[in-house]
Amino acid sequence: MFDNKTILITGGTGSFGRNFAKHIIANYNPARLIIFSRDELKQFQMKRELDDPRLRFFLGDVRDRERLERAFHGVDIVVHAAALKQVPILEYNPYEAVKTNVFGSQNVIEAAIDQGVDKVLLVSSDKAVQPVNLYGATKLCAEKLFISGNAYSTGKTKLSSVRYGNVLGSRGSIVEILLKNRETPVVELTHEEMTRFWITFEQTFKLVEFALGNMVGGEIFVPKIPSMKIVDLFEAIVPRAERRIVGIRAGEKIHEALLTETESRHTLDLKNYFVILPENGETFDVKTRFAKYLETGRPLDGGFSYRSNNNGQFLTAEELQKLVENLNL
Repeated sequence: MFDNKTILITGGTGSFGRNFAKHIIANYNPARLIIFSRDELKQFQMKRELDDPRLRFFLGDVRDRERLERAFHGVDIVVHAAALKQVPILEYNPYEAVKTNVFGSQNVIEAAIDQGVDKVLLVSSDKAVQPVNLYGATKLCAEKLFISGNAYSTGKTKLSSVRYGNVLGSRGSIVEILLKNRETPVVELTHEEMTRFWITFEQTFKLVEFALGNMVGGEIFVPKIPSMKIVDLFEAIVPRAERRIVGIRAGEKIHEALLTETESRHTLDLKNYFVILPENGETFDVKTRFAKYLETGRPLDGGFSYRSNNNGQFLTAEELQKLVENLNL
């Protein structure tokens, strides 16, 4: 899939970007792999860590369309992972989130179309589903921009999205924090019933590869991944710590969703993934454009939703312990 292709990852020095770059280098033979990000120190560190002649490092910000135009020249595939993500910080600095996550995504779309990129894939989040915080709202907006972007891409550039939950071991995640503070005497718990979706980096790579291999432009791919109660997560990593209930924070949900009842009406089950098809018949000839999904996918039952608390697959404390043993933090 990536052999002899030029791939660019926006936000390429972030948790996903860095690990996905390692995955591509280890398993494929790309012509070039471009890391596009705004942090020169992280680029310097990543270059020293990987030291591969196929890697290129472009300093730039997705807010700067001219820089994106230059970076996308001759690129075959763009994986758009750049985003501001820290919920409390973005609640305090809302317009900065809009400039990066919304305007930046539109810049990526327009630069990719202008430069003739073949495939552009947005990395979205479960926070985009029925958002209650600004981060989620900006990711929902980015998803909508990517879907509608296909309407004026003249057919060459295809734009789609993947949407998933919390990544085990990603930078700044609760798992990383707990693993680095196993001897902490007290942990703060916002709600005893809270659940979250969890996905490994390897699963995110498979999802992105599946999406890039199948996308026709306009879909959102959702993986079938396990959920876990936060209390069970604490039990697995810091079993001796006292749990202090502090209450739900601003912009926080008790449970997350990856697929709503409304979306399920135009979603198909592809065995290991769901694919959400666009509703807008004015933009897409759905029956023709998405014929392969309509032929092979299974429609969902009425009223179906995919939430972290109604998921049929839950991680146990023991299963999580086995997963975190292999994390390189």
